[in-house]
Amino acid sequence: MSNTVFCRKYQTELEALPFPPLPGKQGHEIQATVSKPAWEAWQALQTRLINEKHLNMLDPESRAYLMDQMQCFLDNQETDQAEGYVPPTQA
Repeated sequence: MSNTVFCRKYQTELEALPFPPLPGKQGHEIQATVSKPAWEAWQALQTRLINEKHLNMLDPESRAYLMDQMQCFLDNQETDQAEGYVPPTQA
């Protein structure tokens, strides 16, 4: 791991994101404070929320909801979960 960042989600030094995941200032802030593993975990939760809650990404309210959930997730606050989701069992 040549490029690391102190991850605000996991509170440890981890692999950094190779580029900002969002445009503008917010994307640069995430790149500077969120690790690649934390961002991948958020993307998995985001996908479940979009699918299970039938969110329309053209709807500004749905996008605002996801941004709020993202901030909560990355700051280790409680987030909504996809109802009925059962994580795969560890083998």
